[in-house]
Amino acid sequence: MGKTIWKRLAALALALTLSACAASAPPAETETPGEAARSAGADDASGFVSLAQAVPDAILEIRYYSTYNFVGDRIHGYEQPCALMTREAAAALAAASQDAVERGYRLKVYDAYRPCEAVDHFVAWAEDVEDTRMKPYFYPELDKSVLFDQGYIAQRSGHSRGSTVDLTLFDMATGKEADMGGTFDYFGQLSHPDYTQGLTDQQLQNRNTLRDIMVENGFQPLDTEWWHFTLADEPYPDTYFTFPVTEDSLPTP
Repeated sequence: MGKTIWKRLAALALALTLSACAASAPPAETETPGEAARSAGADDASGFVSLAQAVPDAILEIRYYSTYNFVGDRIHGYEQPCALMTREAAAALAAASQDAVERGYRLKVYDAYRPCEAVDHFVAWAEDVEDTRMKPYFYPELDKSVLFDQGYIAQRSGHSRGSTVDLTLFDMATGKEADMGGTFDYFGQLSHPDYTQGLTDQQLQNRNTLRDIMVENGFQPLDTEWWHFTLADEPYPDTYFTFPVTEDSLPTP
């Protein structure tokens, strides 16, 4: 109990240091369908920070800046290989990072804030059923035509609210990513956190360790993606932001 309280105080202190500017709100939905929302003020990044500065222990491998993703191209709106999050989510992630380090790991981030432009790119790609370049790597068991119906692609993403992160654990003892029994962004039941068929005890333990670290530091998991977590008290539950992923989007200190 004492350790948990200490972590919460540390996260609060960091949030104050970063000058959090928005009040907390009740937990919002995760990935949900609907028209891409572009609210008033959605181009305002003043409530965001760079994870490179806020969580310096984290390793960044921004997949949507690269071509190694389910689309096969760099995703629209990713102008730099950086990760941005709301101040509050970054503070909580910093506490999670400290927890991970104490357990012998580092956090490895694949994606954080995702602009609406990127979500539109996903939608356009999903509608082009002939483009299956990355099928062997990310959806070998599925026909691309079912991605909307089965919820793998949606018109909106919780990532666009700025308090969701996709990540894994990097094992400092082995110098490798922890084996989760499946890869990031794999479309299938294998990605469900509680999926057990064919997984080893170590793989299940690694998934549980990641989940424990994130939940204990204020994040909520998603029941279909072992890598996906959203800050429970996200500050912008109704705003889907539009500014690009680049540190140039952030206000000048």
